[in-house]
Amino acid sequence: MRSVRLVLDTNVVASGLFWNGAPAQLLDAAFADEIELFTSRRLLAELTRILHRPKFMKLIATTGLSIEELVLGYADLAIIVDPLPIAPTVLADPDDDHVLACAVVAKVDLIVSGDAHLLDLKSYRQIPIVSPSVALARLTTA
Repeated sequence: MRSVRLVLDTNVVASGLFWNGAPAQLLDAAFADEIELFTSRRLLAELTRILHRPKFMKLIATTGLSIEELVLGYADLAIIVDPLPIAPTVLADPDDDHVLACAVVAKVDLIVSGDAHLLDLKSYRQIPIVSPSVALARLTTA
C-alpha cells in the first residue's frame, strides 16, 4: 500500500517543530513512516528565513538545536524534490507558488497549509489544499 504523500507549507513545519497540535502530529507521522513528506531547496531556504524571526528565538533556544540543525532535521525527514517553475498563481504571495510547484513535481496527495492564500485556492491541479487538522483527520480515516 502506497503511503500518503504530503507537502507541508513552511508555516506548518515551523508550527510542528515548536507546538503540539496537528502540525506536530503530521511530523510525528512522518517520523513513524506513516506518511511521506516532500520539500524543495527553496522551501527549506524559506523555513530557514522564517526561523530567524524574533518570535522563534526563545523557542529555538529551548530545543538546544541551531536553526541549521532544525532545518537539516526536517530535510532528512522529507524527500527533497526539484520543482519546475509554474505560472504565477498566488499573486498576493508569490512564495506560495513554490509550495504548489513542489506538490506538482512530487505528485502529492495533499498540500497542507495554514496560509489563507493557499487555503482559499482549495486545490491546485486537482491536489486538495487543506489545513493541518483536516489533513490529520483524512489520515486517521484513511
